[in-house]
Amino acid sequence: MSKIQMKNAIAELDGDEMTRVLWAVIKEKLLDPYIDLKTEYYDLGLKNRDDSDDKITYEAANAIKRLGVGVKCATITSNAARVKEYNLKQLTPSPNGIIRSELDGTVFRTPIFVKNVHCNVSSWKKPIILGRHAYGDVYKNCEIKTPCKGKAELVFTGEDGTEIRKTIMDMKGPGIIQGIHNLDSSIESFARCCFTYALDQKVPVWFGAKDTISKTYDGNFKEIFQRVFDAEYKTKFEQAGIEYFYTLIDDAVARIMKCEGGLMWACKNYDGDVMSDMVASACGSLAMMTSVLVSPDGCYEYEASHGTVQKHYYRYQKGEKTSTNPVALIFAWTGALAKRGEIDGTKDLVDFAKKLEKATLSTIEDGIMTGDLARLADPAPAKVLNSWEFIDEIASRL
Repeated sequence: MSKIQMKNAIAELDGDEMTRVLWAVIKEKLLDPYIDLKTEYYDLGLKNRDDSDDKITYEAANAIKRLGVGVKCATITSNAARVKEYNLKQLTPSPNGIIRSELDGTVFRTPIFVKNVHCNVSSWKKPIILGRHAYGDVYKNCEIKTPCKGKAELVFTGEDGTEIRKTIMDMKGPGIIQGIHNLDSSIESFARCCFTYALDQKVPVWFGAKDTISKTYDGNFKEIFQRVFDAEYKTKFEQAGIEYFYTLIDDAVARIMKCEGGLMWACKNYDGDVMSDMVASACGSLAMMTSVLVSPDGCYEYEASHGTVQKHYYRYQKGEKTSTNPVALIFAWTGALAKRGEIDGTKDLVDFAKKLEKATLSTIEDGIMTGDLARLADPAPAKVLNSWEFIDEIASRL
């Protein structure tokens, strides 16, 4: 059988632990037999990032910008325990954070539905795409633990010497202070990414914040979203038959819990962090969730939405075949391959990606699955397989 030919390469970003192990198995069993796989490979394993002082991470981000499409395995963001375990030189920053910043991108996460794993929210009939701003807020904050009474102030000193000073609080005793920020340019990119991706997916956009309380900070998000929409996307949305509207975040939550899905929910950074896990958990598993980073200029990076599955990796090192769910890793590859084929006009590649997704989902819907889904499935599964057996089952159908 002749293999499908790729016109251009994908930036391939390898990762850590159990997901790295399964990444290689997926390529061997599900991709290499059918595709003359063309990738630029970057090893983003924790030790390699530390050894290169994260040079490899920036090179990978630049490759995504140059090639237009990337696919990423899950990676470790180090803490003190990881520094000791891997004998690192230093605490390494989040590779996802670096890539998101370099691409000025927005993260979109969408649950993967199967007929025999039911949502805990009975009204959800279609997937909800969660669009998360990936810059600023609490993730780039500045914090102080104050030891005594005193005045807390917010001060801005302009490049031209202008000073803006506001009193946060006359504190009557010890406490805590937090400063957060955002940039108009980043919010504009966030808005454009959301509207562009919504047009691509043909879904309406809901955006929720709390401008009634945070009149300046959240109010700025609201104003920029509306301005970008009116100037650049309103006519396109009307032609596509979809809508955009803003509402308060608490109202958005209430509406989401009652809707049938089939929309994009745009959230600020922290809101998106929390709400994406809520949507994923309600739909069954983080391993049944797609994740794609989209830049304003149309670059795409597909990845698994979960971590490196550390506990399973330690069991694997002892010789155990674990029942780790590889679906999100498979869909990272199918997303990237379909986008590469779409950009390059390679229909065979797009069709293959769809067939691999269908083979994966039909395996689960026929009652053959990994342990995480077996606990949720209704009816009970016919077979519970380890990861290697599950991938072999998909391969037999493919």
